Amino acid sequence: MIRPIVTLGACALFAAMSSIAYAQPAPARSLALALGMEAVQASIDACSKDGGFKVAGAIVDADGGMKVFLAADGASKGAVESSVKKATTALKLKASTSEIMEKMKTDAALKAKVESDSTLFVRPGGLLIMAGNDIIGAYGLGGVPGAGGGGVKDEACAKAGLDKIKDRIK
Repeated sequence: MIRPIVTLGACALFAAMSSIAYAQPAPARSLALALGMEAVQASIDACSKDGGFKVAGAIVDADGGMKVFLAADGASKGAVESSVKKATTALKLKASTSEIMEKMKTDAALKAKVESDSTLFVRPGGLLIMAGNDIIGAYGLGGVPGAGGGGVKDEACAKAGLDKIKDRIK
């Protein structure tokens, strides 16, 4: 009679410990998938219409997880890589990449931090995605060549995409 009770107790303890060990944290707050796809497509369209640029856009959630990635047909490897890096840089540093770039001119500590971290890519085109005062992700767009306006144009196209959906972000 003692053996079944001990076995039952051991099973209950194992079950309780298993649920603790495998408990998943709540998912990061993020932009709805459909809105993210709409924003990136709008940005790709804007850059295509305004110069024929073949860009790529990446949206990450508040924890840095990839949420949306789209690239125009013919977008370069550099466009793909820079879009992801711009999004993660904006999120890590909690500011647009153009703001970070500007601040680095007068903030030696920030400049040293950025230059020592190879995962950061400080070129215009990375924007935070906000829901009220909360950061829910970041958006990076890359691919406009320097002769076409480079990062400044990347950022303008990214902003055009976010502007299209801004009233529906929750």
